[in-house]
Amino acid sequence: MMLRIEKITSSYGRIAVLRDVSLDVAKGEMVALIGSNGAGKTTLLRAISGVQPIGAGTISFDGKPIDALSAHARVRAGIAQVPEGRQVFAPLPVADNLRLGAWTRRDADIDRDLDDIYTTFPALAEKRHIAAGALSGGQQQMLAIGRALMARPKLLLLDEPSMGLAPMLAEQILANVAALKTRGLTVLLVEQNAHAALSIADRAYVLETGRVTLSGESAMLRNDARVREAYLGL
Repeated sequence: MMLRIEKITSSYGRIAVLRDVSLDVAKGEMVALIGSNGAGKTTLLRAISGVQPIGAGTISFDGKPIDALSAHARVRAGIAQVPEGRQVFAPLPVADNLRLGAWTRRDADIDRDLDDIYTTFPALAEKRHIAAGALSGGQQQMLAIGRALMARPKLLLLDEPSMGLAPMLAEQILANVAALKTRGLTVLLVEQNAHAALSIADRAYVLETGRVTLSGESAMLRNDARVREAYLGL
């Protein structure tokens, strides 16, 4: 398994947010996390990336425990997160935002990877010298994904990539996300649009009030009566 989480707990002060959460993500797999607001999805991604402490349990990445690693050490190990709300560096040009994604690297392929991002997201190529804050919401999401890809991650954590976007833009972004598998990336996706998430992911976990209540192949969960009623509006 690329990622293995075993019975982790996490809290904000006295408020328990994650309770004995366990999940696996295999190499090259796209796994979705679905659940209502406040279920703990973002907290789980933050715990994996190392910016949210865990109180118990273990997190293993690429066969090694990473509980004691700092957030920047986890980036160096191969974990990159696209945060909720994009969080681009608004005053900086697009090109500089992308280069910041490669801050842990010292290899000679950064420019080549930058060109690859521009090929993947042509809208960014056209605006490479424009301040990131002047981009549309969809373009900022492309930039946030591209910035994470510049780290050459083995595992990409995506937090609500379609949030706040018009339906057509959201569809485009999720198509870009689906295409990430062709890069050989392993992806853990949190997405408010459960139908879309289950359409592109191999497997999924349902998180409710900090606990995993259901898991399985996406096709199975799309046909589960509880999922259909609670998250698919069927």
